[in-house]
Amino acid sequence: MKVYELEQKIGIECYFTTTSGTGGSLKQIIEDFEVNEVTNREEGKSGKYLILELKKHNWDTHHVIREISRRLRISQKRITFAGTKDKRAITTQKISISDLDASEIENINLKDIKLKVLGRSNRSVDLGDLIGNEFKITIRNIDLKEDELNTVLESITDEISESGGVPNYFGIQRFGSIRPITHLVGRELVKGDTESAALTYISKPFPNEPEDTVNARQFVADTMDFAQGLKTFPDHLRYERTMMHHLVTHPGDYEGAFLILPKNLRRMFIHAYQSYIYNKILSERIKQDLPFNRATVGDIVCFKNSDGFPDTSKTQKVTEKTIHGINNLLKRNRAFVTAPLIGSNTEFASETPGEIEQEIFKHTGTSQSNFANIPVEGLSSKGMRREILLQTIPKYEVDEDELNNGKLKVILNFKLPKGSYATTVLREYMKVNPLQMS
Repeated sequence: MKVYELEQKIGIECYFTTTSGTGGSLKQIIEDFEVNEVTNREEGKSGKYLILELKKHNWDTHHVIREISRRLRISQKRITFAGTKDKRAITTQKISISDLDASEIENINLKDIKLKVLGRSNRSVDLGDLIGNEFKITIRNIDLKEDELNTVLESITDEISESGGVPNYFGIQRFGSIRPITHLVGRELVKGDTESAALTYISKPFPNEPEDTVNARQFVADTMDFAQGLKTFPDHLRYERTMMHHLVTHPGDYEGAFLILPKNLRRMFIHAYQSYIYNKILSERIKQDLPFNRATVGDIVCFKNSDGFPDTSKTQKVTEKTIHGINNLLKRNRAFVTAPLIGSNTEFASETPGEIEQEIFKHTGTSQSNFANIPVEGLSSKGMRREILLQTIPKYEVDEDELNNGKLKVILNFKLPKGSYATTVLREYMKVNPLQMS
């Protein structure tokens, strides 16, 4: 079954399931997308940090944190959380605020925001507290008849259940939903071409962007006139504008243009490039009919840590002697097959899995040593491995779509570990253009 061109551009070249999809669309209303954070924290009655439940409706996480800090007249640095959540959604998560009395929360009155005091702790909420997220997602505007829709849903769910989940692809959000180019910038940085990387980020147009944006980017691509480009680039493209300002005052300093960007954005370029290669490896594994829930000789597996999650710092290569025992561990969810996020120290698999990894990487035109010598400071990467199977089995229900006369809707419920993407599940059910899932 052919996937959409936009997905192919980010390395996703296959569906895992063979059943035709439901079609439909997402996020017709904010209430169609609910995300509840899963954490193993238990709060007490005393401690430096006030722990709150934050429930937001159509708010960006960083924006709401900024607004809360303004209302409280405190630094944003005093407010911490475990992970950012979707904006166009109803989301629930824990946050912590240092040195704050619970009574001060009563002074916060923000539209579509609810804050609930959970307790206190001597430990702030941070990324390590995040286990995963629970999703309740409504797919609307489905044209299928009820019997046909139920048959499709049952068949896809059975296929997912048989494999124990879906491929742990990096979703399009990793690369840019409207303009998926972060991995292309990352590739040029890894190759050491900071000029090409900067021009890709600033001036490579994408057809899904507004026409004025496409024209502004194309002008800079054709002329490299950054001063004139600043007059035409939309204000909301603030990072591109920041880089162009630097290049106007420091001509040719493309490395410096990257260094003025936020560090997490700079690193995202490298991570996206690694993610693209990883997606390509998973796609080729599907094409060659290699299993995801069983190990093959040559695979590299990791093992479950004390919290029950894959620990990719502890790996083992599968041999003829060990494959039986390792596959027993896989059946009991104590081991996981992995693929590489390639860096300077990456160990490749061997046999067929290794041939796939090395062949995909060979065609990128980069080398492992490139990852150790990226010219922009702080971007080198040793690489790591990541489990290839996203273990989840969704539950579903079908109902009439009250917003679209004569159509049906599907409500999907599933849980995912941190660092994974709901779209990797949704695409198997819907099989639509990824822009309909953004």
